[in-house]
Amino acid sequence: MYEISIQDHFSAAHHLENYQGSCEQHHGHNWQVEVYVCGEKLDDAGLLIDFKILKKKVAEILDGLDHVDLNALEVFKGINPTSENIAAYIYRQIVERLVGLDCSVSKVSVHETPGSIATYSEAG
Repeated sequence: MYEISIQDHFSAAHHLENYQGSCEQHHGHNWQVEVYVCGEKLDDAGLLIDFKILKKKVAEILDGLDHVDLNALEVFKGINPTSENIAAYIYRQIVERLVGLDCSVSKVSVHETPGSIATYSEAG
């Protein structure tokens, strides 16, 4: 099994409902995102997926999150835009963008702050 990962980032605001503490106030973060992709088969060039292709697909997703109020996005209606939920959203979005390729998403990690990381995967 091969696994590669890329890192990217976005900046956005949010607040957490039903939370007792300062995070219920509107505030922002510079989120760091790591996307891990795995697969058994390499292409003729010896690549699982070109880093440039994966970076472009992740950037498309993050562009929709960058410099917005996450609570105002339709995808987070009814749920808090926590790092956990952001990681799950990015995971599902990248899964859709990898359909037809010989690789799949292993996990997505979102760093809300240095040392505070949420990871989502659907591995059993």
